[in-house]
Amino acid sequence: MSQDVFAEAPMLFDTDEAPVVELPPGRLPSYIKDHRQRLRERFMQGGAVAMPDYELLELVLFRSIPRKDVKPLARLLLDQFGDFNRVLTAPIERLQDVKGIGDAVITDLKILEAAAHRMARAKVMQRHVMSGWDALLDYCHTTMAHRETEQFRVFYLDRKNVLIADEEQAKGTVDHVPVYPREVAKRALELNASALILVHNHPSGDPTPSQADIHMTQRIQNACTALGITLHDHLIIGKSTELSFRSGGYL
Repeated sequence: MSQDVFAEAPMLFDTDEAPVVELPPGRLPSYIKDHRQRLRERFMQGGAVAMPDYELLELVLFRSIPRKDVKPLARLLLDQFGDFNRVLTAPIERLQDVKGIGDAVITDLKILEAAAHRMARAKVMQRHVMSGWDALLDYCHTTMAHRETEQFRVFYLDRKNVLIADEEQAKGTVDHVPVYPREVAKRALELNASALILVHNHPSGDPTPSQADIHMTQRIQNACTALGITLHDHLIIGKSTELSFRSGGYL
């Protein structure tokens, strides 16, 4: 059978709705093979900065879907979610709704997301927070800026302001997350923490604090003051920027 016949045959789709046809090794159509090779070479020579989001996403999809032109799928994902970061952080349920996306793609995207979070976290854990403030902000944006629901985290610091624990306290909806000041203070005592930094995200993208945010922060500060624990700051993470309660005069 000629190679041209294989070029016309159905290719492997990573979806339950399409047929799966395995092509023999080496029979990937040359135009796809050449395109993939060019992208890989450009990435190795120039790094991620040399590539737009859809091409970087293609490189990821190459491994998940080995026998298909993935450019249309990469563009579809970006149209659906906005940018590379939002594709990686998209909820699994929403990814499953995208035609052409199956378990292999979702697994690879979530592995990349977890790797990015772990690398960012490694730069702040057991480090002096005040001297590594930029790394802390990078970590917050990596893990929280693209979430579609609110998340509330607490960074617990020792007496030297070294980060000893990073814990998610609560998850909420698109515009609310339940927070219990007593639980935050209780956990600080359990960890023998001397100071706290509060962090939560605004899925709307606007980090301006609401009255509920201000009231909740004041309640936590009161609880911490009673126990001799310092509340250094409360950060609200937006899509591309953040707000510091301390810098903004709210603390």
